[in-house]
Amino acid sequence: MRRGTRRRDRGPRRGTRVGTRVGAVPALLASAVAVSLAAGCTGGPGPASGGDEDARAPHTHRSPGTPRSPGTQRPPTARVTSSILAVKVDNVPAARPQAGLDAADVVYVEPVEGGLSRLMAIYATELPKAVGPVRSARESDLELLRQFDRPTLAFSGAQSRLLPLIDRAPLRAEPPGEASDAYVRDEDRPAPHNLYLRPGRLLPSPAGPAALTTGFPRGDAPAGGRAETSRTVRYPSASFTFTWSGSRDRWLVAMDGTPAVTADGRRPAPATVVVQHVKVRDSAFRDSLGSNSPYVETVGSGRAEVLRDGRAHEATWKRPTAADGTSFTGRNGAPVNFADGQVWVVFVRTP
Repeated sequence: MRRGTRRRDRGPRRGTRVGTRVGAVPALLASAVAVSLAAGCTGGPGPASGGDEDARAPHTHRSPGTPRSPGTQRPPTARVTSSILAVKVDNVPAARPQAGLDAADVVYVEPVEGGLSRLMAIYATELPKAVGPVRSARESDLELLRQFDRPTLAFSGAQSRLLPLIDRAPLRAEPPGEASDAYVRDEDRPAPHNLYLRPGRLLPSPAGPAALTTGFPRGDAPAGGRAETSRTVRYPSASFTFTWSGSRDRWLVAMDGTPAVTADGRRPAPATVVVQHVKVRDSAFRDSLGSNSPYVETVGSGRAEVLRDGRAHEATWKRPTAADGTSFTGRNGAPVNFADGQVWVVFVRTP
């Protein structure tokens, strides 16, 4: 039996809170937790509570009568191996500045309830000291992650009826209840936007670039395209602007009109940005107000724009099955190469 992921998103338990300053999260995370553990705070914090759509999504503990196989239990400090680490990252204004986004290999931007957005950061070649704030999972995350070989998913919790699907998915679920010493809260930030992951407590080392089975080929830029130095993608209640920096050969990210900066002062700067037009339907899961969570369909095909080197290239994306990566081809049928470096994929609803 898989480890249960049923955790209520209600905030930290007594004695588990660790205070750090927002800007000092990456640098002081380890030392702050060490002090806390030395004082006898051995349990990790529970998932987040309150805030945007998660405040309306019920979360629950494992039912008292649900058995747990002794073979699935492990000490809080045990480390596991995985192909990649995926972390659900909060992206409302109260969650910024985030930690660890600049170290991700791929950042997926997903629509969620209320016209807002959430990020899924994928790590294979580098594990930063901290990532967060960490928030809850969605149903379509499971389909998106099927392209990787048994990934580790770090998240704060999930809607109660979704948790059995997470248990059965071919991934390693690591909410705070499963790896409590891997999570810490910043007491100087309001819950639920203050839960951070220490990736080194989950994985012994990065999996390596071979684990990025996304189908993104790297190489020379395709011919043609159009000059484009700035591109804005808008959701009903969120926006992303990518501005080309010739001096850095990267796209500088802005969120809701404000330059994005990580907690340690670095700017997320992808080498390639993909605007991927997808079908977005209502999932079977609702929040406490009765609103359906969006389901982003990443299996299928559709239109995309690939931004690299200050140019935009029209492309067609295709992902035949959930186990496949996504391929991007130009109008001539040739694969569209990505530039070396971080990739951001922004999912946009097909009209």
